[in-house]
Amino acid sequence: MPEKSALLNRAALPAGDEIVEVNAHMHTPYSFSAFDSVRQAVQMLVAGGVKVAGINDFNTTDGYVAWAEECLNNKVFPLFNVEFIALDREDQAGGVLVNDPNNPGRTYISGKGLAFPQKPDGKSRELIDRIMKESNSHAEKMCARLNEHLAECGAPFLISFREVSDNLTMGNIRERHLAKALRMQIAGHFTDEGSQAAFYEKIFGGRPLKSNITSVAAVENEIRGNLLKAGGAAFVAENPDAFPEVSDICQLISDAGGIPTYPFLADYANGKFTGFEGDLAAAVKTLQKRGISSVEFIPSRNKVEVLEKYAGYCRENGMTVTFGTEHNTPAMEPVKVYASGNTELTPMLKEINYQGACIIAAHQYLIGRGEPGLAGGLNETERNECIRLGHAIISEIIKK
Repeated sequence: MPEKSALLNRAALPAGDEIVEVNAHMHTPYSFSAFDSVRQAVQMLVAGGVKVAGINDFNTTDGYVAWAEECLNNKVFPLFNVEFIALDREDQAGGVLVNDPNNPGRTYISGKGLAFPQKPDGKSRELIDRIMKESNSHAEKMCARLNEHLAECGAPFLISFREVSDNLTMGNIRERHLAKALRMQIAGHFTDEGSQAAFYEKIFGGRPLKSNITSVAAVENEIRGNLLKAGGAAFVAENPDAFPEVSDICQLISDAGGIPTYPFLADYANGKFTGFEGDLAAAVKTLQKRGISSVEFIPSRNKVEVLEKYAGYCRENGMTVTFGTEHNTPAMEPVKVYASGNTELTPMLKEINYQGACIIAAHQYLIGRGEPGLAGGLNETERNECIRLGHAIISEIIKK
């Protein structure tokens, strides 16, 4: 990349046609994903007209090399992100739902714009290793419980945890992989739809399968809901001690060169808001007190007017704001970001998203050159300079 001064000299604040499509939160097979490969994900980005995209896997940065190669080969600007699950024990004790609608205190935290190549060491390396070990251990316990249930139901097969790990994952094993493995085994052992449906009803404790047997994503979601979630025969409660404090995760992300980022749920289901997010002003104030100056949304959950209110307020209060699609379920959704009901984002929202991506791109550029990044809040002058710098950097890649 050219020097910072040269980039700034040639760049103005982006406007109009310069505001390109951004998807800043996408999971890949390095955690769990609708995509078969990083290459498939990037090919879909290209086909969907997305010019800036961020890998955002749970607990790992192992996909960064493949992400960089595929994005750069296809003139897509790569953002290097990550996601963890933390626990605010004060909120847990108070019964406050944060951004997990089912578990008080459980808090998803993303990191944006991590250093690449990623070389965590010391306490950060130990914490990442512990998180991954605990997550895989929990999945293995669920697999064992699932096999007990299958044996009780007279199933003609069991689920091999080793085979799940070797054949369906990149070493990061999640409950969705168990659901996928079970669906595949049932399809392999019961060749007609009627016998498959009968077996699902049996292992679901007499509850019939609601989904069409050919709808892979829907069937796997039913497996999770009936067997792997709370109340299911294969459910294993997670050890609260396996979840680091929010402050520890934020420090880990900062140590890795990234920007701690809070993922908003907003109106996630029938207009509901969590206790933490229902008061937007109080939520933003709390995040800022915790040193979090970046937020993100998965707009497919949100009505466009709610998204404008929440994203707009966050930007007005100095937060960096980005949007994404996740793609961390079996369902293959569009890679272009839409609000709920496949509603097109408004010009205001597209500008917010692109400006947020520019700030993260500028941060990656500075970190890569050994300079201080942009994890703290920015005043208007600093923000505009970062947006100009990031816009110039992005343009260097996507317009080559």
